[in-house]
Amino acid sequence: MITLAPRHQIMIGVVLVALMAATRGQHFATLQHLPGASWAVFFLAGVYLRPLWVFSALIATVALLDYSAVTWGGASTFCITPAYAFLLPAYGALWFAGRWYAQRHYATMATMVPLTLSLLAGALLCELFSSGGFYFLSGRFAQTSLVEFGARLVKYFPHDLSSLAFYVGVTVVIHAALAAVNKHSVASAISR
Repeated sequence: MITLAPRHQIMIGVVLVALMAATRGQHFATLQHLPGASWAVFFLAGVYLRPLWVFSALIATVALLDYSAVTWGGASTFCITPAYAFLLPAYGALWFAGRWYAQRHYATMATMVPLTLSLLAGALLCELFSSGGFYFLSGRFAQTSLVEFGARLVKYFPHDLSSLAFYVGVTVVIHAALAAVNKHSVASAISR
């Protein structure tokens, strides 16, 4: 199980919000080539941040970022439809997948099994809620069908999953490096 001191949770929360702000919809041209981190932010917040209010704060941050991008940044309003509300269960799926994984985390390679399962389940549910909500309820598509939606899933889900895997993979490497440094520090302190 992952448990962190409150100050470490605050530091992680600040980094996650900054990452989401820098990559959300690529509103900032200087970071245009980084994939969107919103999915990873919600998953990782579920893993590392214990207070339940963090989820609401992240949802509010998403809404504020999107509102400011449309209002002052000149971003398109194409995605702002009644289906926008489906981001709540979409991001909730990732948040809960992260929390599920945090309860099953091991400090061994065996942790990759629950990590992979939680990532895949959370990502699939997120994709179904976000893309499905947009496809069926946005009013942007004249004709909708399950067959066409399936084709869209096959086309877009791998990219979204790869972005999530990229950020979580980087986090796994950082987490393992910090754990190794911490383990070495503790061992050095004991041997003195």
